[in-house]
Amino acid sequence: MADIGKDIRLAVDTGKVVLGARELMKAVSGKKAKLVVVASKGKADTVSDILHVCKIAEIKTIKFEGNSMDLGAVCGRPYSVNGLAVIEAGNSNILKETAQE
Repeated sequence: MADIGKDIRLAVDTGKVVLGARELMKAVSGKKAKLVVVASKGKADTVSDILHVCKIAEIKTIKFEGNSMDLGAVCGRPYSVNGLAVIEAGNSNILKETAQE
């Protein structure tokens, strides 16, 4: 995959994405999420909960290399983001590129 950061930002700007653990969990449990991205150096218990729920729901996950502040910056937000759920990719190729892996 070329640059996951650019794909995430494009999905946030042009698609439908929910940010934060609570909203992410709602999207996963409602079967709306097509892909979940988590900060690999985020809060350990939150990240493990997200990964567990995604595994049960059979939703593809990507670990973003960085902490939650880095993921927030990639999303264009001035706060930390532990995870995000991609509902619609918009102009991003993030769903197509992850399908090839």
